[in-house]
Amino acid sequence: MQGIKISSDHKNLDIQLIHSFVSQSYWAKNIPLQTLQKSIDNSLVFGAYNQNGEQVGFARVISDKATFAYLGDVFVVDSYRGKGISKLLMEAVSSHPDLQGLRRFMLATSDAHGLYSKFGFVAVENPDILMQIWNPSVYE
Repeated sequence: MQGIKISSDHKNLDIQLIHSFVSQSYWAKNIPLQTLQKSIDNSLVFGAYNQNGEQVGFARVISDKATFAYLGDVFVVDSYRGKGISKLLMEAVSSHPDLQGLRRFMLATSDAHGLYSKFGFVAVENPDILMQIWNPSVYE
């Protein structure tokens, strides 16, 4: 989309915007601002900004930058959806120099399989090897 800039600079992030979206999401409902801030501080970030410099999208990657990465907290604000911004975010993630040559790059989604499949993500072939500690109500 013309006029949209993607940046990995933490200084440009609108933490209030990110928190207002992520804290209402199905994946991190009610996440405290302090917890979200800590997660952002310790991640690679990708902000999408309109021509006025206002943040309109976000993605974050947790990674050791050598073997493994996890993509999370991807969103585009409602008024900018359907304009290709999620694809721009994913292009920036996919081409980031620190995320090349990874052995495993994972994500979890309930509704965006079509987007992620365009960037090489596939369903886990052998889910029986994966384990997790999952506490979906940790923020309640």
